[in-house]
Amino acid sequence: MASKESNRTFIPSWYEEPPKPGSYRSIFKWGDPEGFKHPNKRLFSLMKKEFNLGDDYFKEPKTLGQEEVRFTDTPVELEESHIRTITGIVGEENVSTRDYDRLKYSSGKTMEEILELRKGIIREVTDLVVHPRNKQEVGKIVEYCNNFKIPVYVYGGGSTVNFGYRPALGGITLVLSTHMNKVVRINEVNKTCTVEAGIWGPAYEEVLNNSRERFSTKHNYTCGHFPQSFEYSTVGGWIVTWGSGQNSSYFGDACDLVIAMEWITPAGSFKTHEYPATATGPRLLDIMKGSEGAFGILVEATLKIFYYQPRNRFPFSYIFPTWEEGLKAVREISQGEFGFPGVFRLSDPEETGVALKLYGVEGTPLDTAMKIGGFKPGKRCLFLGTTEGERGFARNVKRKVAGICFRNHGMTLTGYPARKWEHGRFTDPYMREDLDDYGIMLDTLETAVTWENLPRVHEEVRKYIKSRPKTVCMAHASHFYPQGTNLYFIYFCQMDDPEEYIKFQSGVFDAILRGGGSLSHHHGVGRMIAPWMEEHLGKEQMAALKALKKHFDPNNIMNPGGQLGLDFKPEELPGRNWRIDWKKHFGRG
Repeated sequence: MASKESNRTFIPSWYEEPPKPGSYRSIFKWGDPEGFKHPNKRLFSLMKKEFNLGDDYFKEPKTLGQEEVRFTDTPVELEESHIRTITGIVGEENVSTRDYDRLKYSSGKTMEEILELRKGIIREVTDLVVHPRNKQEVGKIVEYCNNFKIPVYVYGGGSTVNFGYRPALGGITLVLSTHMNKVVRINEVNKTCTVEAGIWGPAYEEVLNNSRERFSTKHNYTCGHFPQSFEYSTVGGWIVTWGSGQNSSYFGDACDLVIAMEWITPAGSFKTHEYPATATGPRLLDIMKGSEGAFGILVEATLKIFYYQPRNRFPFSYIFPTWEEGLKAVREISQGEFGFPGVFRLSDPEETGVALKLYGVEGTPLDTAMKIGGFKPGKRCLFLGTTEGERGFARNVKRKVAGICFRNHGMTLTGYPARKWEHGRFTDPYMREDLDDYGIMLDTLETAVTWENLPRVHEEVRKYIKSRPKTVCMAHASHFYPQGTNLYFIYFCQMDDPEEYIKFQSGVFDAILRGGGSLSHHHGVGRMIAPWMEEHLGKEQMAALKALKKHFDPNNIMNPGGQLGLDFKPEELPGRNWRIDWKKHFGRG
């Protein structure tokens, strides 16, 4: 326990030790085991005020999850002969049936999973954890499992937030990030890079940033994709979930970066061509994007790369009097046809209030200047970002942004808030552990919206979330297109009961649909959102996806149990507030 009292102001003893090896906490903790970030004094005061809590509430944590993972009621059900065969393919050192490994590689970072693991509640776990060394071994394993109808799940970086890993029918889990994590080649003529699907984001970026030294290229490069999960996500994970990075407005979403892919499916393996475009019918390249492991396994990908030009990154920050004026400005920027900023983020009034506390702006001369200028707390909205690319282009975009902001009554805050945000953009999620330790739940949901339906979606979702007393609801738009943007909702409240959370979260999904938003913008679907898929897409689109599933995976071994809603009928489910016993519902594979 590292934090101490200062200036006679109570500060909780936020937990600041690495999780015990083999513990539940070592599975559900976000990111680096030795990484921590605590709420500052202003944010802590806000929580106490919003939730009507005194200092005594924070004297001792409710749960830490430091207990050792051990279970006896979920035995390995995979036949010994199958284990021996798979071990023969990858080597004994690359398979495990240990309790801890089975649970670790069956778990992501979905809030429901975290709440349950803190209480020692264990749901479905894989029978066998396998670490293939190359795509040839993946091919042999998929062929064998298809012959014997053994379910196969794939684990990348561990940061899924929608039950992307939960092995509903047991079977095996393939961990691609252990060995299949290399840069295959950089093609400077085509300005592309081919990588194995299990490569971690930071490792990929580090190689590109130093490609002159590593690959004797003329330039250093960047991948252009920086989701908040960047430190603990893989390139393959970005693609199969249709991910979007925080610089996506300039560089594009993950799937916009993909030039070619190599897949292994039960129906056979294939590699798409590396043409930048082709008019040869519907492209399998596009069909496989966002398939979340339901069709097969992505083993290699060729992606666009960009010149690494950090000196050409120019930060900017503005404050708007109202949400409506901020939205008008960012829509004009998105439709201005002069280029997009890289980072591009507008916070609504409630998030702006929290952000100014988090970034240390509240109470400073900058805050005073805002108030004097008529930018009132509770109404004002923070807009921040950076421009990227060639120096003249980046400067021109920043100049154009400034003009539009001023015409819409925005006031510059210099680049300070943008720099503060950028400094903490990968570490902010670490605060979740502090809150969860004391029974305060923090979670997110995001949705794609058109400019036309954005106000309605924002109103519907906030109305529902705020109908629960003592609940903070923040929102921002952070991925922009000429036709619309996304809304990213962050909500936190006192809550540590998984069943209560399931009902609450289901209501958020319903509110998104009522408002006219998409079920997801960049987190994917998994099993969590699956019950809403047919209502959202309609029967014809779902039928087409199910036909693809049947072709690529005729024996339903690839991520079975409801992924994307492709292997169940909605009428078979017991209602929206669902977390059914998948093994009982489907029977084992």
